[in-house]
Amino acid sequence: MTAVLYGIPNCDTVKKARAWLDEHGVGYDFHDFKKAGVTDALLGAWLVQVPLSTLLNRKGTTWRKLTPEQQTAAAAESAARALMIAQPSLIKRPVLVAQGRVTVGFAPDTYASLL
Repeated sequence: MTAVLYGIPNCDTVKKARAWLDEHGVGYDFHDFKKAGVTDALLGAWLVQVPLSTLLNRKGTTWRKLTPEQQTAAAAESAARALMIAQPSLIKRPVLVAQGRVTVGFAPDTYASLL
């Protein structure tokens, strides 16, 4: 089984997730969504399993740089998806897809139960 870990390489939480996967011998592909981007279809697939409130990072610098109008519009899934495609840093990191399941953020217990 190969998992896919989505994120950006310089994110501390992504680094912790990658280290955990490596230490536990879990094979995974890394998708740098700042370089490779994300698609609307991919976001849609994640949002089937993960609520928008979990996937959309409202705590980061990128969110704070949005206009109040953009932040308000992000309450609608379609607008939030468009923003995440344009600015992938709005996606909470990391996103792990393994065995048909999607998890957001890094928690060793969650990873252990998933893999």
